Amino acid sequence: MGLAALSAGSLTLAAPAVAETTPTPVQTVDGAWGIDFAGGILTTVETAPSGEPFVLNRPISADGGSAGDLSSRGYAGTYADGSHLKRVPCDAGSCAVLRAAGNGAVGYFFVVDGKEYARIRTTPNSYHSAEEPAVTGGRFVDVTGRYFVYEAASTGKQYVDAVNDFRYQDVRLTRSVTAASVWGPRLWTPGSGAGAVTAYDLEQKKTVETLATGAPCTVKDLQAVGRWIYWNCGPSGAAGVYDRSAKKKIAVPSGPALVGDGYLVRHDRTTGKLLLTDFHTGTAAAPRAIADLPAGNIADQRRLTWAVDKFGGDIAYVGQDKAIRIVPSGVPSSALAVIEADPDDDYLNVKDKYWNSTWQFNKPASWKFTAKDSRGRAVYNSTGSGAEAEVGWNGKTDTGAYAYNGQYTWTLSATATEGSGTYTTSGTIGLTGGRQGHHDQGGYSYGELVTLNSSGGLTLHFTKGKGTFDWKESGSGWPAGTLAVPFGDMGSDRCSEMLVRTPGGELRRCAGRCGLSSYTPSNSHTSLGTGWNAYDVLTAPGDLTGDGRTDLLARQKSTGDVFVFANDGAGKLKARVKIASAWKGYTKLVGAGDLTGDGIGDVLAHDKYGALYRLDGAGDGKLKARVKIASGWGASYSVVVGVGDITGDGKNDLVARDSAGNLYRNPGNGNGTFGPRVKIAGGWQGYKGIF
Repeated sequence: MGLAALSAGSLTLAAPAVAETTPTPVQTVDGAWGIDFAGGILTTVETAPSGEPFVLNRPISADGGSAGDLSSRGYAGTYADGSHLKRVPCDAGSCAVLRAAGNGAVGYFFVVDGKEYARIRTTPNSYHSAEEPAVTGGRFVDVTGRYFVYEAASTGKQYVDAVNDFRYQDVRLTRSVTAASVWGPRLWTPGSGAGAVTAYDLEQKKTVETLATGAPCTVKDLQAVGRWIYWNCGPSGAAGVYDRSAKKKIAVPSGPALVGDGYLVRHDRTTGKLLLTDFHTGTAAAPRAIADLPAGNIADQRRLTWAVDKFGGDIAYVGQDKAIRIVPSGVPSSALAVIEADPDDDYLNVKDKYWNSTWQFNKPASWKFTAKDSRGRAVYNSTGSGAEAEVGWNGKTDTGAYAYNGQYTWTLSATATEGSGTYTTSGTIGLTGGRQGHHDQGGYSYGELVTLNSSGGLTLHFTKGKGTFDWKESGSGWPAGTLAVPFGDMGSDRCSEMLVRTPGGELRRCAGRCGLSSYTPSNSHTSLGTGWNAYDVLTAPGDLTGDGRTDLLARQKSTGDVFVFANDGAGKLKARVKIASAWKGYTKLVGAGDLTGDGIGDVLAHDKYGALYRLDGAGDGKLKARVKIASGWGASYSVVVGVGDITGDGKNDLVARDSAGNLYRNPGNGNGTFGPRVKIAGGWQGYKGIF
């Protein structure tokens, strides 16, 4: 079935992509029926390789010498129901007037049942038009990045809005028709009195700048390009440019023009030339011819046969041979800058959203986005190029695994593709819904301490990351002799589980609660078998096997042999694997999580002589040779817990209770050692169990 037979509602049309970049001039099948050029992207209406007409995007190299893959911005033929892209008369027959946004989006009007609808086509398969009224005599006035202005003869109104694919943005205006231009969120329009021009910030909803351009009229045409504000008094009236940086007025030739960064181009139909006027120095140079373009029959051929890339770029035109040529302007572009930015907020729950952000540049750039964890390790990188940087982070690392919950810093850095300039910005993201950290029951990578009191209350003690425990949640009904092992996720919901050994020796997997509350015996649980009283140590060291899942370490009471029960990721533990023999000499074995920063869990062993050893996980389920990290340590401690990170620095810490009931913190240094102890609480002698 041909494309023309498809319904107007179809959004799945896309032109086949060419295999690789091709040199310019861009060869077409039978010419182009509309052209624009923005942000290094050439937009045309032409016959695609499929033989059907499409609105097509092509990236153009910075030197103008090559064109990249084709990308559709909508079918340009007539659908079976008669709906179609709006056309206007042109020398090629009928053309679509396109307005490229500089970020790949394209504005045009679409006709349904004789009514025109403004449409911003953002991708091959999606467009913005939901709030736009049915009109006739529609015309786009300007489009820059996400912001657009159009007007309609049938309503006598001008409409201003923004396309935001990620969140609601209330910037819409309906206003009287005047000259207008948008550069980022600033709407430039004539002010009161001859030559006055004002900038209204659509986001702040207020006028932020007023200029006296020197125009001897109420301005009839405005084009805002960074520091440059072009104006004219009509097609044959006076024209000029106001340099906002130098606060200088520059006279330029009259006539229909398109403005680039520091220059403008006019079509001289008398000589059949495109003429460029360079004004970037503050004075308009004599116009120079840059291309042959015959007069044709249409007085104003802007965006019908020629276009200018206002984003620091060049000029494109359709030649007599129907090929599209790119002409370098020869004018140095302004330094790289951001026109507007729409960064997401500082919170990301990866279970229900992405972190979506955009930055619109004044010209194409190569950019890189990096997210780093609290220890400064890069976990996610994204790169791209163009006049817009768009980042969509789903909370996964470069390896494809979910990142750990916690605080991340991000940085966006960009370097101009052509000319000069760099740009850097940064911020923070609090990530939840990802992987939980060691001993983390609350869902934010801070470790939680678990206690059992004589009344059968199992309590989770939560921290705000300042090294103390700040609030708690309790669940009652647990019998004396219950042993709790704060564990990791054993399924796919990324909620850490709690393993509980009953006094009778049954080991239960209590479904993770992701910090909603503590656990009670009636909560959802699964039996992992009986006979677990044979072990006098059950502890979670973190991931010992290198698969990203928390494993269980157990010491057999009778022999002192040490076993690893690997987490199978499906709610069960794999069969035990013996990794050491006769470890009865250690008074305490503590699963401490990753202490060295290699991503593998580690174990602490304390002997009766007061020596504290670290045994690093090897990543294959085994432990490396022990390393002594302290002597004469911990003689007064009744309990030592590898509690995870409670100081907010991303490094796993220790908590210990002494015989007097005092609670201490030893902060992890991140290199397998610990800092001096700090007392953080007293009166903890009443707890029958601390886990």
